[in-house]
Amino acid sequence: MSIIAVILCLALLILLIAYWHFNPFIAFLISALVGGVLLGIPLVKIPQSIEQGIGSMLGSLAAIICLGAMFGKLIADSGAAQKITTVLIRVCGKKYITWALMLTGFIVGIPLFYNVGFVLLVPLVFAVAAQTKLPAVYLGIPLLAALSVTHGFLPPHPSPTALVPQFNADIGLTLLYGLIIGLPTMVLAGPVFAGILKNIHCAPLATFMPEFIDEESLPSARNSFFIALLPVLMLSLAALLPLVLAENSQYKNFIIFAGNPLIVMLVALAVGTYSLGLKQGINIKTLMLSYTQAIKDIALILFVIAGAGALKQVFVDSGVSNEIATTLKNIPLNPLLLGWLIAFIIRVCLGSATVAGLTAASIVAPLVLTTSSINPNLMVLAIGAGSLMCSHVNDSGFWMYKEYFNLSLRDTFKSWTAMETIVGLAGLIGVLLLDLVV
Repeated sequence: MSIIAVILCLALLILLIAYWHFNPFIAFLISALVGGVLLGIPLVKIPQSIEQGIGSMLGSLAAIICLGAMFGKLIADSGAAQKITTVLIRVCGKKYITWALMLTGFIVGIPLFYNVGFVLLVPLVFAVAAQTKLPAVYLGIPLLAALSVTHGFLPPHPSPTALVPQFNADIGLTLLYGLIIGLPTMVLAGPVFAGILKNIHCAPLATFMPEFIDEESLPSARNSFFIALLPVLMLSLAALLPLVLAENSQYKNFIIFAGNPLIVMLVALAVGTYSLGLKQGINIKTLMLSYTQAIKDIALILFVIAGAGALKQVFVDSGVSNEIATTLKNIPLNPLLLGWLIAFIIRVCLGSATVAGLTAASIVAPLVLTTSSINPNLMVLAIGAGSLMCSHVNDSGFWMYKEYFNLSLRDTFKSWTAMETIVGLAGLIGVLLLDLVV
């Protein structure tokens, strides 16, 4: 009955948005309320679940997304995005620009939390699209495929990093295997798949569409790249320095503080405001008006993400995720395939890749720890691949992509959902093939 209730709840959400054209945030709240009733949550506790879901989702994302929107608008308005785009096109050529964007997403995505990478790099995609006249979806999918691969497969991202100790895996081997599987996966889901998406055209949010500036008025290439990549540099240092410092180093707490994504984005915005704004002759009032406009343009995105958090929390509080996982646990399958399948099912039901991965891990961990024939490093990757499958309307990433690229639901499914599914399937195939030789 619980599984049927989840299916009915998701069907209602899709109908409200796609057929009756409800505002997505309202549709989420209605679906969450109906889901709470169908799943047997006491009526007095349903509002608490919804509020907790909204708070927990926005608590970790709201400030980062807002600061990222301001940072992206600064990169666009100052001409830095235009300068970076010009250099990229000159170095890579228009023919290989999707490969350049994929590699950018991969390199940046290794140290960068997915949502931060998204809001930082999507404006660059729009800048490239505006200058090359190529479709934004065609250019954006390779970059986002690379970000998804790093998010699901590679430490130090939250989900794979959290799974390593649960399976007594080796973080170094997991990273190595993740690179072996992730590189061909992102090629397939990125430039190869993007080749069939050239007919999807969109009108991205005006906030992230740069106005072209005379070449003489642009900031230098060095300054543009430095500011744009400053968050990446800070997060990379925060990840690497603890590895070389002594265990009791007095600097560790400061590094942890400075490496927090919220602090990183705030520092990057402050430095960028001076270097790309004030130093370029843009007054502070103009900059602040620009930042205010950036917040207005992403308000819907924040509310949609909040709604997704409400629905997710109702599913979690009802215990339906554990019921589904327990049912699947007894199915006689290859353990790696089983781990992938459990993560896949929970991902479809809950939306969050991280929650899906951690929940699936709690189910299969006893099996991994008691069966010597299961490679724990590959199980981390199998669950990571399953947790990326079939992103749809209960996933905040789905809505971020849809709203940033200003796409219809149909085109979002054809591009984003298909790309995420290719990553999940190719990742599973890579895990099963690698299992034959390691």
